[in-house]
Amino acid sequence: MTTPVFSNTVATSDIAIASPRFLASDNTSGICPEAMHYLLQANEQDDLAYGNDVWTERASSHFRTLFEADCEIFFVFNGTAANSLALASLCQSYHGVICHQLAHIETDECGGPEFFSNGSKLLPVDTPMGKLTPEGIASVVTRRNDIHYPRPKVVSITQATEVGTLYSLEELQAIREVADQHDLRIHMDGARFANACASLNVTPAEMTWKAGVDVLCFSGTKNGLAFGEAIVFFDRELARDFEYRCKQAGQLASKMRFVSAPWLGLLENDVWLANARHANAMARRLVNGVRDIEGVEVMFPVQANSVFLEVPALAQQYLRDCGWTFYTFIGEGGVRFVCSWNTSETLIDALVADLRQALAQHDQQ
Repeated sequence: MTTPVFSNTVATSDIAIASPRFLASDNTSGICPEAMHYLLQANEQDDLAYGNDVWTERASSHFRTLFEADCEIFFVFNGTAANSLALASLCQSYHGVICHQLAHIETDECGGPEFFSNGSKLLPVDTPMGKLTPEGIASVVTRRNDIHYPRPKVVSITQATEVGTLYSLEELQAIREVADQHDLRIHMDGARFANACASLNVTPAEMTWKAGVDVLCFSGTKNGLAFGEAIVFFDRELARDFEYRCKQAGQLASKMRFVSAPWLGLLENDVWLANARHANAMARRLVNGVRDIEGVEVMFPVQANSVFLEVPALAQQYLRDCGWTFYTFIGEGGVRFVCSWNTSETLIDALVADLRQALAQHDQQ
């Protein structure tokens, strides 16, 4: 499969472009009410700085309950920092990180993992459906074992993947087995971890440490927060001195409570799960709505909240002119729509209607 390159450039034409309708990413959504509630509560009175506040402690305690483990929790600003710093804690500069060739750490983090690890090399693998396989991992580990080649030390998996597919628990356990054979740690990029848990109907513990994951980067931004990711270490020894990495990288917020408190809005009453279930349901509504549209092809199984469709270029332009935002695979007809916690059925139905109209006009030309 050709490596996709995402572009969010909105083309212009002589047609007046309608007001934007956002389905390019779950990053375009606002703050969910529950998170906003705690953000405002944290602002009602002063508290200690640098994570020594009651809000950060409460959020960390909720994470330990959620994951059924005495895990170590760190809060950082964004996903690039979370992934890069987590991987740097698992590697020396002469090590290698095995990842999928479509992995965000490979394609969209501007060399962050290499920079923060002081040179650990990413070792991408091309395997189907955006998912690493035990065979693919083993092929990289056994490719060379001489001192001139970086020693593989970490497997980085993305759940849900960059093409919206999911690793089953059995697939995660199989990766853990091959990792144990070759002394590898496992890092999980959980940009859409909540959507994966919701879709597979499994607990966070089952998806992570019970399946052999060493460290998880759990995204809040894509689940209803304004900013903030949680790095969850299931082996406290791996987190040794990690707070120093965060400080050095500019990720230790002085007013940390404004990063951590909104997490309480997600974690209490399983709002994180309800938000993810809603986003997944909207993605299913979209893919079900387009299945009978001739000229639109579903590119990957819709297992979380992302929908990848093959749409002719002229029809894509029609959608842009109608105000729709989406990412594209440059050089191909692939487009990506991502549903969020606040995506409405009305919005999805409007997109389906415009897709029908776009293909009808395309057929007439």
